[in-house]
Amino acid sequence: MKLYEISFSPTGGTKKVADSLAEVLSQDIQPIDLTESKTDFCSFSLEEADTAVIAVPSYGGRVPSPAVERLSQIQAHGAKAILVCVYGNRAYEDTLVELEDTAKQAGFRVIAGVAAVAEHSIARQFAAGRPDEKDKAQLRQFAQEIRRKLEQGDCSEPQIPGNRPYKKSGGAGMVPKPTGDCVKCGLCSEKCPVQAIDRTDPCKENKAACISCMRCVSICPHSARKVNSVMLAAVNAMLKKVCAQRKDCELYL
Repeated sequence: MKLYEISFSPTGGTKKVADSLAEVLSQDIQPIDLTESKTDFCSFSLEEADTAVIAVPSYGGRVPSPAVERLSQIQAHGAKAILVCVYGNRAYEDTLVELEDTAKQAGFRVIAGVAAVAEHSIARQFAAGRPDEKDKAQLRQFAQEIRRKLEQGDCSEPQIPGNRPYKKSGGAGMVPKPTGDCVKCGLCSEKCPVQAIDRTDPCKENKAACISCMRCVSICPHSARKVNSVMLAAVNAMLKKVCAQRKDCELYL
């Protein structure tokens, strides 16, 4: 079985979850990185015998819009899909069901869904260090259950939680800015999934294009991009109660 690992993972947490599943399912893994804005996703054509792990983060209970757009361009031709949504221990709301609809429109057959927790990309003290060893053990167990379903030729569709219509998506409320430590190396603009940072001057951002994914913050070699401290404090206060209790991974077969 050829396995495609299709992920949108600006800060790496979603890919860690996808890796934990994919490594159990197959040794022949073809990665497709949905964060790469320059990739021609229309060039990817799967076959009916293939399987894909499709992993995205939950941004305010929704799939990030660039992930929807890029996944929609892939030609699935009836390949089987294992849907994965990753969230920062708050809630994933309509993320999985929106991902299900997007995958089906691209021609995938959905056979499983997984919800998992990773370190919050903005307020990083929440779910810090996750997916941890407990998470990974649970994800490996999920992968074994999914693998048995595949080996049995069972392509039944799971009941994926969520609402249609989806909840209203929020705007980009947290746009990172460069600090005085910025040396204008250009890495942030090169790696931005939506090209929201000016290539000639990283001090200039397109606020309307920014999706608050925090990739520029996470990859800056000089820790020279930050979000507004007042806004960050407000987010921390809002999340403190709802993120207090550890949430476990969930499997939908």
